Amino acid sequence: MTRLLPGVIAMAIVVVASNILVQFLLGDWLTWGAFTYPIAFLVTDVMNRVYGAATARKVVVAGFVVGVVCSMIGTQIMLQGDGYTYPAVTLRVAIGSGLAFLTAQLLDVAVFDRLREGNWWRAPLASTLVGSSVDTALFFTIAFSTGLTFIEPGNDVSWANEAVPLLGAGPVVPLWVSLAVADWGVKLALALIALIPFRLVVSGLMGRQPA
Repeated sequence: MTRLLPGVIAMAIVVVASNILVQFLLGDWLTWGAFTYPIAFLVTDVMNRVYGAATARKVVVAGFVVGVVCSMIGTQIMLQGDGYTYPAVTLRVAIGSGLAFLTAQLLDVAVFDRLREGNWWRAPLASTLVGSSVDTALFFTIAFSTGLTFIEPGNDVSWANEAVPLLGAGPVVPLWVSLAVADWGVKLALALIALIPFRLVVSGLMGRQPA
């Protein structure tokens, strides 16, 4: 249990923080959540390398449960802003985040485990790229697509479905598609950057350079 607790706490913090921050735009195409959520893949990969796939899966499931519970609590907390009252975490965001998180993280564990015997950087990089792609597609579709408004009819997602050029220059798409593409780009960049803390943390925990 001692080896699981830091990972579980880290996962819960990342999920809850990202659920809140994904609702706040940074510029035209990004949300603040794009910079916090990728930390979850770093946590999973470190646990996988140091303790193995079985332990990593336990951290993912435990973090998922804690994160969903906290997110559901967030749906009951009302915030004030610009003359409006709104939940800290909408139900669609909570559901989308939970399903995307569990699917992507378990996929990350499977890919990492399959590649763990190769060069030290290959498993964390490949697993994070695959997991991030699946996570982005699932989350933004569930959280913001008009085709899934039945999940939370009272949640107005019209702002996310405004027709705009993709990233300001491409074909006309709903705003949430541009947000998803930009989010995916950030995750890919952070997957590369995260190799540095991955190597340092794993070295510290294992007392040697990762294989």
